[in-house]
Amino acid sequence: MNVQALRDIATTTDPLWDAVREEAARTTREEPILASFLHATLLNHRDLGSALSFTLANKLGGSIVPPMVVREIIEEAIASAPALLDAVRADLRAVRERDPACPGYAVPLLYFKGFQAIQAYRVAHALWTHGREALALFLQARISEVYSVDIHPAARIGHGILLDHATGLVVGETAIIEDNVSILQGVTLGGTGKETGDRHPKVRAGVLIGANATVLGNIEIGTGAKIGAGSVVLDRVPPHCTVVGVPARVVCRCRDQEPARSMDHHIEG
Repeated sequence: MNVQALRDIATTTDPLWDAVREEAARTTREEPILASFLHATLLNHRDLGSALSFTLANKLGGSIVPPMVVREIIEEAIASAPALLDAVRADLRAVRERDPACPGYAVPLLYFKGFQAIQAYRVAHALWTHGREALALFLQARISEVYSVDIHPAARIGHGILLDHATGLVVGETAIIEDNVSILQGVTLGGTGKETGDRHPKVRAGVLIGANATVLGNIEIGTGAKIGAGSVVLDRVPPHCTVVGVPARVVCRCRDQEPARSMDHHIEG
């Protein structure tokens, strides 16, 4: 399916996109000075994919590869991977539900660089899986420059991801992040040296990773685990356990089944 065919598909019901437009329309009434901006970024678009491609292209485009070309790349990626927009919606809901600083759906779409960075990664990943590695690596470099987020396009990331603040995030080539994971700024999911092959962490569903935590090697962070801020994790973390320290050690069981959803960074006694 080409880009034009995607645009020609009749718009289906999308409650989340309806909510975005309602929020944007309300803001134009409350702050008329933003009316032109909100029409250009949201209200003039027929669906979520169109609005997202416009915003990302204007962030990632430049003098050498202009925004118009980047937008075509993004829309082609969406057309080649229809499930991509399902992930976008799940991520948008995750931000709205878990981040107390988020007043609605339009704000992260327009302003939150963690949300924008992971959607740009999703485009790069779609390109990578379709054999367009050079273009995917170009986007990775631009994402790193614009958002200070470095995610290898070969990494596999699920739905419902919250990158809170996101600055300084590094995710290696063979890393896996499953559904409904929350990660704060400064986190590294990296290797331990010059090993090759499968060498990066596997983060299972529902995990919460605190700010500036470092997780190294082909190790598993079990379902519903919690990693305390500033920890250095070098060994497997059992499911539903909290680890802290340098090197990290298990200190207790998690009170919540999915710490990523509660966003409670306290260490349970």
